[in-house]
Amino acid sequence: MSNTTSSMRSKIIFYEERNFQGRSYECTSDCSDMSSYLSRCQSCRVENGCFMVYERPNFMGNQVFMRRGEYSDAMSMMGTRECIRSCRMIPMHRGQFRMKIFERENFSGQSHELVDDCDNIMERLRMNECMSSQVMEGHWLMFEQPHFRGKMIYLRPGEYRSFREMGMSITRFMSMRRITDSCN
Repeated sequence: MSNTTSSMRSKIIFYEERNFQGRSYECTSDCSDMSSYLSRCQSCRVENGCFMVYERPNFMGNQVFMRRGEYSDAMSMMGTRECIRSCRMIPMHRGQFRMKIFERENFSGQSHELVDDCDNIMERLRMNECMSSQVMEGHWLMFEQPHFRGKMIYLRPGEYRSFREMGMSITRFMSMRRITDSCN
C-alpha cells in the first residue's frame, strides 16, 4: 500500500484571462500541455490539493508551487512574461521523507541524507552546492537560494543525476523543503 493518499480530490481551475475571466479548464491530474484546452492561461484557482505549474509544455521551464488559493495574475506569479502551459498534481505523502543530495552531478562529491527541511546547505551541511539527488521517500521542493527563496523545482521519488540536463535554467540548489500534508 502506498504512503501517498488524498482525502479530497485535488482540483485546479485555469482561466485564459487575468482575474479569472475568459474560458476556463478544470484539472484534477497532470496536464502536459494546456494549449488544446486554452489558448493561454493567465490566472488560476486551486480548490483542493497542491500543484506545480510550469511556463512551458511538458513540465519544463520556470515552476511555481501552488496550494489552495486564488492567483489572479499568472505573469507576475511566474516572474516572467510567460503564462502557464502545463501543471503537475502533487499527491499528498503522509509517510517518512528521505532524500540524498550530492555536491556534483552523477551522485558524486560530498553527500548528505536529509529527512527534514534544510534552509541553507552551506551553513548546515558545509556543502557549496547541490547538483544531483536521489529522492527515496516523499515529495520535495528545491530552491536556488538559501531560506527557500528563488526559483524552485519539484522532485518526487526517483534519481536526478544532473539538474543541468533536466532543462532547468538553474543547475544547483541551496535549500530544500518537504511538501507536507498542508495542501488541503
